[in-house]
Amino acid sequence: MNNPLEIRGGALHRDGRTLWAGLDLTVHPGELIAVLGPSGSGKTSLVRAILGLDKLSAGTISVLGAPVAGKGNRRIGYIPQQRPLPPDTSLRGRDLITLGVTGHRFGFPIRRKADAERVEQLIDAVDARSFADRPVGQLSGGEQQRLRAGQALADEPGLLLCDEPLTSLDLANQQGIVALVDDYRRRTQAGVVLVTHDINPVLDSVDRILYLAGGKFTLGTPAEVLNTAVLSDLYGAPVEVLRAGGRLVVVGAPDAGEAHCHAEADAHGDDL
Repeated sequence: MNNPLEIRGGALHRDGRTLWAGLDLTVHPGELIAVLGPSGSGKTSLVRAILGLDKLSAGTISVLGAPVAGKGNRRIGYIPQQRPLPPDTSLRGRDLITLGVTGHRFGFPIRRKADAERVEQLIDAVDARSFADRPVGQLSGGEQQRLRAGQALADEPGLLLCDEPLTSLDLANQQGIVALVDDYRRRTQAGVVLVTHDINPVLDSVDRILYLAGGKFTLGTPAEVLNTAVLSDLYGAPVEVLRAGGRLVVVGAPDAGEAHCHAEADAHGDDL
């Protein structure tokens, strides 16, 4: 079985500065890697490079044994950051999932029994049966995000990319999305790369963490990465990793204000 993702010698430069360089990353079948770091560290840019939307400044990326070549790889599932759909959006929940099943086809859509069956399977898989026939603009953020997960899983991708999928969701909906992703990768052995500002909702599911900061990175298990010594070395400044109320808090990271708190979403907006 090919590895879901392999990056060799990866580097990305923007506006005369290095976001990260010398990145060697292999995501093994069934592995979930969380990508952490302050805003501007290149987390979203990494996802875009894997999707083929941005080019690396150096190095190579392969997905399931094939080089990344342009956008539109159906073997990659993508769950974006939660953004509310306009209240007057007339599409139903099932219509969004249907787009994930049939949206890659050109021309006038043709109803197929297999497509209809797949849509029903995905509605059940993401626990959307109770709101599948309601207008999506009337659904909660958590319900809309479940539908986006259904879209992402439509082709049973071997690599699932999740770019801040938990932002703006309450704890219950965060747990629901994490459970969906965790169940999918364990069942199919797909690899998962999940970008997050808050490690706490996914900490029990994560195999390894890629932490980006200050043009450098560190990669390892949560215990290896999320500790005072490692992050102080990464930032080049004193940083403390604390446990508060069962949650991890990174204090003193210089480009994240007084406290880079993994217990809440970063409020700086989109990453580079």
